[in-house]
Amino acid sequence: MKKVNRTTYYIVFSALVLTLVVFVVVYIGVSGRLKTKKELLNYKNASASLVLSEDGILLGKFYFENRTNIPFNLIPKSLIDALIATEDIRFFEHKGNDAKSFFRVLVKSILMNKRSSGGGSTITQQLAKNMFGRINKGLFPVFKSKISEVIMARRLEKVFSKEEILTLYLNTVSFGENLYGVEAASARFFNKSTSLLKIEESAVLIGMLKANTFFNPRLHPENAKSRRNVVIDQMEKYKYLDTKVADSLSGLPLVIDYKRSLSAGIAEYFLVQARNETDEILKNLGPGEGRKWDLERDGLVITTTINFSLQNYAVASFREHLSGMQKRLYEQYQSSSGKKILDQVAVSEMKRLDLEGRADEKRIQELFDWSGTYTDSITVADSLKKSLTILHAGLMAMDPAGGGVKAWVGGIDFKTQPYDQVMARRQLASVFKPVIYSAALEDGYEPCQYLDNDSVTLSGFEDWSPENFDHSFGGKYSLSGALTHSMNIPTFSLYLEIGFDRVNSMWNDMGFSFTLQNTPSLSMGTAEASIKEVATAYSSIANGGYRIKPWCIRSIKTPEGEIIYSNETTPEKVSIMSERSSQLMSAMLQKAIREGTGVSMGNIYGVDFPLAGKTGTSQDYADAWFAAFNPKLVIVARAGASSRAIHFNNGSYGSGSALALPLVALTLKKVKQDPLLKEKLITCFPDLSPELADALDCPDFKEKNLFDRIIDIFEKDKKDYEGNGRKVERTVKSIFKKLFKKRD
Repeated sequence: MKKVNRTTYYIVFSALVLTLVVFVVVYIGVSGRLKTKKELLNYKNASASLVLSEDGILLGKFYFENRTNIPFNLIPKSLIDALIATEDIRFFEHKGNDAKSFFRVLVKSILMNKRSSGGGSTITQQLAKNMFGRINKGLFPVFKSKISEVIMARRLEKVFSKEEILTLYLNTVSFGENLYGVEAASARFFNKSTSLLKIEESAVLIGMLKANTFFNPRLHPENAKSRRNVVIDQMEKYKYLDTKVADSLSGLPLVIDYKRSLSAGIAEYFLVQARNETDEILKNLGPGEGRKWDLERDGLVITTTINFSLQNYAVASFREHLSGMQKRLYEQYQSSSGKKILDQVAVSEMKRLDLEGRADEKRIQELFDWSGTYTDSITVADSLKKSLTILHAGLMAMDPAGGGVKAWVGGIDFKTQPYDQVMARRQLASVFKPVIYSAALEDGYEPCQYLDNDSVTLSGFEDWSPENFDHSFGGKYSLSGALTHSMNIPTFSLYLEIGFDRVNSMWNDMGFSFTLQNTPSLSMGTAEASIKEVATAYSSIANGGYRIKPWCIRSIKTPEGEIIYSNETTPEKVSIMSERSSQLMSAMLQKAIREGTGVSMGNIYGVDFPLAGKTGTSQDYADAWFAAFNPKLVIVARAGASSRAIHFNNGSYGSGSALALPLVALTLKKVKQDPLLKEKLITCFPDLSPELADALDCPDFKEKNLFDRIIDIFEKDKKDYEGNGRKVERTVKSIFKKLFKKRD
């Protein structure tokens, strides 16, 4: 018995000596973790920067830790009561440490070597751990951590009031899912601010502090409910709740309103662009504009140009239209002929990606579906086939006068399809035609000049020949009529007349980055561009002839409200065409909406306010485009599969008017039903000046007369693109055109 007592004595004595030694080592700063009172006073939580729409609605956050700090006066009493009752009932009595609990944990840590001994840390000690982390190296890391937390807890109590400690604690504590602070947790699990939490909701969040994954109410609702009731029992035990109320709350079902993000996924693609622009702004702030800011830690408030309602309407239109079109595309590739084509494309892609030997490997993947994203075990080959048949789309809207981006939908699902379709470069098809017609107007052409619609074959290009979509030819189309009805042969005739150099110059002036190739098929829209570039180009038609750069950050403020950046200046404008040319182009494209390929905007979707625009359908329906505008808004959409080999097999589903136009139409239909937004974004086009009032007053099409037939004598059925045929086109024919210009 004496031997046992002696052994126990030695163990206790050794523990006390070791504690004293470690205490001294930690106190003098050998571990490098202790903070001075001054450093503690200057401590600041890493706080998420908030990204707002122009109307002040939260779109998302930029964060190192997903945290939004909240002041004490917005923390409900029930949350404080639950915390004190569960974690530290003597919080208002001690000065940072609870000696009895500390020594119990100390013995467990040393004798039982438990990394997490629990139950001994006060709220202040937990705050110290949350603020500065724990020691993970050297001898007795948990022991040294506990000692340092004891010392820092004492210092925290001298520096901060009890209310300030509670506030700091609730703003630093982790709730799992990369959530830090009660405000972020409240938004995630209950879709509300902390100040609006009910008593039972406060108990759920405080219950999570014991083990944030095991008691996660989404992942483990039964565990969370059981732990919630433990917290409620503690609140009753310490007289924060009476028995009747506690019993009533314990009997309630667990109800959460889980939101992955407050924006519900409507702006993830845009947030990438907003971050890039914000990073550039902060990097270029002058030395007199304050310190260097950390976007992920400093809690900045970033106001963008995005209109929340328009963004929301556009996202809703994607779901409404593309869910049905996706089903049709899947069905097409489930047919015997469709499966054969898909298998061939998949084999080619497997070879390109060097995956041939892994086709039958199974992987658990997260897969996109309009009815809900899901996980499944699927072979590499089947995964690729599913990916190939996914219908992608993008949409961007901007203010053509000021350049502010008003909506940006970069795809169908950011999590599984992160590539931004607004920035993707695809073949333009007929959306390219306004570039040619703008160049022609700048070159002196008029909307009522006529263009040949005769079939023509080019030697040297495998006898390539342009074709109209309806395979018609003969007669003549006015410039206005040819653009309205998207006629290819007259457009090609115009392209030959004005020449590549003028088209290339207009293309570059409009802000496109793709290098044009001087080929005859260019007139059919074989050039490539992004949705963003098309929106920029069409803005120059809408705003009177100026190229303007899109932008998205309106202001940046500190958490205290100090403005460190504001974009209030008039954006830089570059004149690229005359106001006369832009007005005529606008009038011609308005006609395309009223009478041409965009007529379904009004006839089917009831969008009857003034619009100008152009559809585009690339070869084999690989890509569908639609661009529309009025003086206050430009909106462009494109849709298509990732591979040009996968597409609809008919124009009823795959054309620009069937696949892309509805994305814009459904969005604007919702704008029409929103009077305030309609007034903000939609306005009438200005009347043409008296000089131009009759500029489009001519038939779209007419048969050739005697003079035209005489001119045709000088034409060849087969032409050399850069040879004699083109010389005839530009000399003899040009002379006759000048002679009979009035007649045309």
